[in-house]
Amino acid sequence: MTTKNNLLVELFVEELPPKALRKLGEAFATVLRDQLVAAGLADAGSVLTPYASPRRLAAHLTNVLAQAADKAVSQKLMPVSVGLDASGNPTPALLKRLGALGADASVVPELRRAMDGKAEALFYESTAKGATLAEGLQKALAEAIAKLPIPKVMSYQLESGCELPGWSSVSFVRPAHGLVALHGDTVVPVEALGLQAGRETHGHRFEASVDPVSLRDANGYDQQLQDEGAVIPGFEARRAEIARQLAEAAIKVGGNTQPINDDALLDEVTALVERPNVLICEFEREFLDVPQECLILTMKANQKYFPLLDAHGRLTNKFLVVSNINPADASAVIGGNERVVRPRLADAKFFFDQDRKKSLASRVESLAKVVYHNKLGTQGERVERVMRIAHAIGEKIGTPIGDAHLAPRAVQAAQLAKADLVTDMVGEFPELQGIMGRYYALHDGLDHTVADAIEDHYKPRFAGDELPRSNVGIVVALADKLETLVGMFGIGNLPTGDRDPFALRRHALGVIRMLIERNLSLDLRTMLSDAFAAFGAHKGGEIALTDPTDALEAFIYDRLAGSLREQGASAQEVEAVLSPRPQRLAEVPKLLAAVRAFAALPEAPALAAANKRIGNILKKSPEADAHVSELLLKEPAEKALHAAMQQVVPVANGQFEAGDYTASLQTLAALRDPVDAFFDDVMVNAEQSDLRLNRLGLLMILHGAMNRVAQLERLAA
Repeated sequence: MTTKNNLLVELFVEELPPKALRKLGEAFATVLRDQLVAAGLADAGSVLTPYASPRRLAAHLTNVLAQAADKAVSQKLMPVSVGLDASGNPTPALLKRLGALGADASVVPELRRAMDGKAEALFYESTAKGATLAEGLQKALAEAIAKLPIPKVMSYQLESGCELPGWSSVSFVRPAHGLVALHGDTVVPVEALGLQAGRETHGHRFEASVDPVSLRDANGYDQQLQDEGAVIPGFEARRAEIARQLAEAAIKVGGNTQPINDDALLDEVTALVERPNVLICEFEREFLDVPQECLILTMKANQKYFPLLDAHGRLTNKFLVVSNINPADASAVIGGNERVVRPRLADAKFFFDQDRKKSLASRVESLAKVVYHNKLGTQGERVERVMRIAHAIGEKIGTPIGDAHLAPRAVQAAQLAKADLVTDMVGEFPELQGIMGRYYALHDGLDHTVADAIEDHYKPRFAGDELPRSNVGIVVALADKLETLVGMFGIGNLPTGDRDPFALRRHALGVIRMLIERNLSLDLRTMLSDAFAAFGAHKGGEIALTDPTDALEAFIYDRLAGSLREQGASAQEVEAVLSPRPQRLAEVPKLLAAVRAFAALPEAPALAAANKRIGNILKKSPEADAHVSELLLKEPAEKALHAAMQQVVPVANGQFEAGDYTASLQTLAALRDPVDAFFDDVMVNAEQSDLRLNRLGLLMILHGAMNRVAQLERLAA
């Protein structure tokens, strides 16, 4: 019986790239497991545990065989007519084939005959010996290393003394210095990256109690590394320990403080330390006069610290450091980190103080020197276009709601929206664009809606992000995104595949969300036309665009269709609603709800099928027009349909005009019986042209009424 035991494989390397560590660890372990399963050395019930620390990638797999089971193999040799002569003796071709398989003529009587297509063929039955763990693991290890999602490969020279020549080089994510492969307590003789497998690894650089750590068996890996190596090898375990210590330290600080919630930062810090030790540090309170976004960003991005916030989300002068050492007296570590962060915060305070010496308005002129795109001009020219678009949108939104100040404030915010790009603070921290503009606008005494719009015009910045907080911000955000979309589409700079360097898909979804979630009565095509016109009104007149309105409209509907499907709408429902190209996207949720309610009616399938039939008839009848003469209605079924339409269609149209799309479709459902009777009893394409045109006119009116809400034929099976 083949021995089963647990398997441990570890690659000990120099410090791995922290932002990629989690994926590297998962990929290494997963490919190893999959390859061993494919080789028959493990099965679907084997439990995989990946490990990843700054200096190691490892995998623990349960129930791994020392040798895979033998397999019965059936190999097709050749057709019987080719392999055997008329007397049933093997032909030279068959003998040659058998010889290549290590067999001879003695096995000919045992060859299996079976039909292969239309001809009978000969099959050689044999048993393939199962792979040993050393063979299978060698292949699995090579595959796992080859398939690692390495951000950037480096080449390094192998150490002298290994079996390969001393000047040989290896390509890997980082230089590898050790390989462990244990099946239970037995070393599996494999090699990788010029290393022979053993049982020795290394723990923490400074705090390991022994070095090297000689692993006793596969099962004790995690605990032995913690006890002797002072390393928590599991990424998730280390991450959880950091989170626990952060929460514990925040409680010690008191005042209901809590560390900033940032999963990306937590992942990165987890990838930087082997045995975390959270320490409490602080900085001078005077730095809190600087906008907290600046301080938080410099602490997170530059130092990987966790700022502490109070119960109201305001930054405190305390922060948490995740140290990789645990000295008896941590004062030196705390003091060192406090000294390091101080000049960073001082720089932020200096930038903030210097920037406020000039107003935002005075900086607008400098945008003329900042290139936006070589085909679309400078940021200054871009600002002029956004201002024109914002004015057009502001007028359309502000007039119906009686807000005469909306358009002027939106234009003012659009003019200042990019001014912070030429400030020292945003020059140092580009992530703060918009945020700093709001602070500087408030410092200049501008209206808070204008200041908020300067920050908010970048929103929504990602899926699920909040929308601008006011109508002024909505207008400027729409204008900014439409200017980008029209400009990039106009010069042919479209997203392709996974490439979208100007985030045009995100901009399109932002426009869609604002129109729908704020229920804005804006016509999509009109907005696109206004945005395109803003380029033509450019002072210099040198920016020439191809009109992108049609392509951009299709692009936005495509983004909307994808978004609706992600929210649970079926492809049929989405096609029914969007095929008529509703120009007011704010109406789409109501149209979708109406289609869903209609589809649930018992009359829906028949009416959808009839609508599809009518559409096909009308496509072949270009001479038809929406006109009916009652004098030409001859058949009882067409008279009944006309009479029913006289009653139903005006009611449905009134409900449609009132925005009650669900009621409109439900009213039209009453036409099912007369429509069915019409198609059962009436010949539409009558020989008499006047009768035929009259019936086509009746169908055209019906088709138009049924498709005002949605293209119902899309619901037909």
